[in-house]
Amino acid sequence: MTVKLVGGQATMAKELDQDFLEYVIKALVDHPEAVKVGRTVDEMGVLLTLDVHKEDMGKVIGRQGNTAKAIRTLLRVVGMKNNARVNLKVNEPEGGTMSSASVSVDDAMNELKA
Repeated sequence: MTVKLVGGQATMAKELDQDFLEYVIKALVDHPEAVKVGRTVDEMGVLLTLDVHKEDMGKVIGRQGNTAKAIRTLLRVVGMKNNARVNLKVNEPEGGTMSSASVSVDDAMNELKA
């Protein structure tokens, strides 16, 4: 196991958190080839960013977000074993429902004024 010291905080090597997340997500989704996991380390800990195919978002998030919560819990356990704080951010895929339905605050204010 490789441990690096970054910002006074021990962080775990890529193999332990990033590969774990990739393995779990690829087993869950219908489009494993579209799974991409990014990893950044800063003073707050490790941030894993997850990109999946838009059809697989429901499987990753789960009912009422329970699947995503469970994955985050597992990642925290992996992090605790290695003295690191691990967080997960699930990026919304292009063509997702939220990005097409979102309206900027300025646009919403202009609509109210009209």
